[in-house]
Amino acid sequence: MSRKSIAIALLVLAGFMTFGFLRSHASLAAPATIVALLITVVAPAIGGVTLLRGGDLARGRRLGELRQRTIEAEILRMAVKENGSLTAVEVATALAMSPEAAKETLDEMVVRDIADMAITERGVIVYTFHDAKHLGGKGDAKGILDA
Repeated sequence: MSRKSIAIALLVLAGFMTFGFLRSHASLAAPATIVALLITVVAPAIGGVTLLRGGDLARGRRLGELRQRTIEAEILRMAVKENGSLTAVEVATALAMSPEAAKETLDEMVVRDIADMAITERGVIVYTFHDAKHLGGKGDAKGILDA
């Protein structure tokens, strides 16, 4: 049974139990009634809502990862077009990102060894993508054991 099915079942149970309590003549002032109400209505309702929101969080996480991969793919495409060199400002403008978010993404790519950083004489940080810079030489590739 899926997480969503269990969540819906718990919410339906909480609804039926609420309907039952409303039709009964139990006094809501009695401590036993309050405890029973918490156990049979509130607990399943909280469980159902928690299960439903947990699924949304996982989905949101997957969408965030997909978005990040898409941004990185666009950065690599730009790097190929710009002979392997980009600045955070170029990425930010092309991808409608804040300069801080562009810099953070580029820095993460440096950490993962996809790019390197260089600094111009004027202090501009340039991200270089070795593979994108040397794509023209891919026709000269030799086997690892042939080199």
